[in-house]
Amino acid sequence: VQLQASGGGLVQAGGSLRLSCAVSGRTFSSYVMGWFRQAPGKEREFVAAITWIGYSTSYADSTKGRFTIFRDNGKNTVYLEMSSLKPEDTAVYYCAARRGTMSQFYHEYDYWGQGTLVTVSS
Repeated sequence: VQLQASGGGLVQAGGSLRLSCAVSGRTFSSYVMGWFRQAPGKEREFVAAITWIGYSTSYADSTKGRFTIFRDNGKNTVYLEMSSLKPEDTAVYYCAARRGTMSQFYHEYDYWGQGTLVTVSS
């Protein structure tokens, strides 16, 4: 099981960025896919999650209305579309997968990608 996150980079405040998470190794039909982030000196925090089947989504209060999580089953890829970015969104973003129900707790996720750095300049 492998998760490969990509798409990070440097963007100005107010700009947009799309992250991708390519999933390989098994069928994730019963899994929940999540995005988390970790800023320097801070704990890893929940960003958004989506069920692999159906379109149930969940967002952190800090990202609701600005970020959109969606997936392409044919490409086994989950995306995080980020807009109206703020300097406080600067962090390493991780994609993760867990079996079962939606969760916002990082310790409940079983598989993790390597992370991709997003830097938002003011």
